[in-house]
Amino acid sequence: MAHMVYPGAVHSRFEHSLGVYSLAGEAIHKLKNRQGLELGIDHFDIQTVKLAGLLHDLGHGPFSHLFEREFLPMVNGSEWSHEQMSAQMIDHIVDEHHIEIDAETTKRVKEMILASSKCSMATSRREKHFLYDIVANGRNGVDVDKFDYIVRDCRACGLGCSFHFQRLLETMRVMGDEICYQDKDYLTIHKLFSTRADLHRTVYTHAKVKAIDLMIRDALVKANDYLQIASYIQDPSQYWKLDDTIIKTIETAPDQQLKESRDLILRIRRRDLYQFCNEYVVPKDRLENFKSVSAQDIVCSQDYDSEEKFSIANDRISHLLPTSYQDMIVGAVAEAFENFQLLTYGIRTQVHSTPDKKKHRR
Repeated sequence: MAHMVYPGAVHSRFEHSLGVYSLAGEAIHKLKNRQGLELGIDHFDIQTVKLAGLLHDLGHGPFSHLFEREFLPMVNGSEWSHEQMSAQMIDHIVDEHHIEIDAETTKRVKEMILASSKCSMATSRREKHFLYDIVANGRNGVDVDKFDYIVRDCRACGLGCSFHFQRLLETMRVMGDEICYQDKDYLTIHKLFSTRADLHRTVYTHAKVKAIDLMIRDALVKANDYLQIASYIQDPSQYWKLDDTIIKTIETAPDQQLKESRDLILRIRRRDLYQFCNEYVVPKDRLENFKSVSAQDIVCSQDYDSEEKFSIANDRISHLLPTSYQDMIVGAVAEAFENFQLLTYGIRTQVHSTPDKKKHRR
């Protein structure tokens, strides 16, 4: 629901899936051009990586992660993942539309989609493990899925983006069956995760965005008994019919059983949103044993009328703040390089083009 705060963020997962498909293809082709013979990359590998990029989000429900992480746990309490549903939807589409595709291809594509989820097969059983890290990297999170949505969301929300994934695509190599990058690209990788953290802080968990998310969740929860929304996850042939338009269905239905849900949606339309009160950054030493809290667990005290200046402790803002914003770097320049230039090209300054070779008479 970010578009209700950032009006430009109206792109869908369809555009994102096309983007991941394109980047996955670009990544596997670059690896093939550099190390194709060494790694044994063939047409089957290229095809399955691209299909995994195209289909990796096929299983998302209405309002994406809100449906999976907020709504379903409240109505049925069972663990469910959109990656699993993506795999089921692939089987359903192939069977329903009689698509001629061999079983090995769909099996590999589904394994790639599940690679970073809890349902992933054991790592030791995979051949060419690096292929499974291109779309959904369960080892370190550096994958083309993030490349696309980070740049796309920054652009759509009007935010600056200092992360440029093209450099990583140009320099990546496979070593020990794992995709690796040059050591000098550590800042680019840092920007990948810092930009993602900025998006979560600024967009995905914006106070108004979260308020709307929670109101949508509550509207769906209140409508679930009547519409049986959660039951759709049991049957792919019904699940594909479920999308964001469920809100319009509730909003326009005259049924009395949906009145509470309709009232919540009307409040969203009128911008009468849940009010943000305060937040608390959970200390790192408590994260491991942290459990969900209830309203009764929360005690908050804050004086908004204070006219005296005060400082906010870093750990009350975020654990992602760097400890220093400045480095002192000592660089070394080898005089031997100038001597090499002099001996090779006859000049001490750096040569930026290939010198002309002397022509020899035949």
